Formats: sequence, structure tokens, C-alpha cells
Amino acid sequence: MNGADTNPVRPSRIYPGLPPFGSGQRIGLYGGSFNPPHGGHRQIALIALHRLKLDAIWWLVTPGNPLKENDGLEAPAGRMEAAARLAAHPRMVVSGLETRLNTRFTADMAEKLTRRVKTVRFVWLMGSDNLAGFHCWDRWRDIADHFPIAVINRPGSLTAPLNAPAAQALARYRIEESAGSILAECRPPAWIFITGPRTSASSTGLRNAATGPRKES
Repeated sequence: MNGADTNPVRPSRIYPGLPPFGSGQRIGLYGGSFNPPHGGHRQIALIALHRLKLDAIWWLVTPGNPLKENDGLEAPAGRMEAAARLAAHPRMVVSGLETRLNTRFTADMAEKLTRRVKTVRFVWLMGSDNLAGFHCWDRWRDIADHFPIAVINRPGSLTAPLNAPAAQALARYRIEESAGSILAECRPPAWIFITGPRTSASSTGLRNAATGPRKES
């Protein structure tokens, strides 16, 4: 024996389209470009999995973020493989559902998914940095009307996003953090802000470390 790990954690499963599901399951939807995926992504997923009592989390790797510059974005297949290696959890899967559904905006994906899958309790997951700009998403209110939303704190955007336009507009639908286990049962709009361990890892930081800083448009 050379002391090496003889039982490494296997990557999560990858599905080009709709992953398998069971009637009545609670499933978190974690969308992003994951360019590249990092420890902060996995930490958010783990916190959500346990605090919201989810049966599974689907990492939805998007073709591209409509709000960001996508020049040089790696093809979805490569990002899906990297996300699967990072997620490495039996209750997390990686999916190219948005590419399969031919949707560019989350609101379109939400409409098509909930029309196709009626027996699952979905929860939309996002970091608190995304809540700060959620009001800029295309038809963001439609997203909130389709899914309960869980916001998990991220470094640099801990409680400030609670003053963001979307958070203020949805303030009366926010439930207590201690009630996370019932979020999936709530009729949308409903949302929760969850605090937990944080990591400073970011996709931008990893890209800059690999290629050098790049000016954002």
C-alpha cells in the first residue's frame, strides 16, 4: 500500500437532459455557467441539501449567461464534466437541461420544466451575490412565481443583497431561516436567506489566476 486513497469519491452523474426524479421529491435547481465550478458552488449546494431537506440537487449548466460576456466560454460539455467532478455527491447530478430545452433565460426554463414535471417540489438555489442583481434577470418575477427560492450567503455579499430591489419587492414572502425544512412545501412566491460557512473561491478569481485579469464589459 502506498497510502493513496483507494476509494476516491466518484463524480456526480451527468445527464444531457432531464435527470431522473420521483413523484413528491424535493429537488434543488442550481443554475449557472460554472465557468469554472469551484468550492463555493459545492458549499452552497451542500448547505441547501441539508438545510432545506432536499432529496437531490440538479446542477443546471447553462449554455451562457445573458447578463455576462460569454466570449471564451468553454463548451457546456467541458463545464458539465468539471461540475460533476466537483459536485461528487450521490444526491447531486449535473444536467444540460437548458441546452436540451433550447432556453436562454431561466424564466423560459422554469415554464417548460414545471409544465413537463408536475409531481416534484422544485426549489431554485442561488448565492447572495446573485440576489443583488436578480431584478436584472429577464422576467425575474415569473421565476419567483414558479419556484420557492433559497438564497445562501456568499463572501462580499452577506446581508447587503437584502436591500436589493428584488429582495425588497419580495420581502413579505420571505420565511424565517429556521423554517428551511418547509420551503419546498411553500407555494411560490416564497424565499429564504440562509447563512452558513463561506469560502472566498470564485469563478472570476480562478479564471484570472489561469489567464490573467480580464476587463469586464
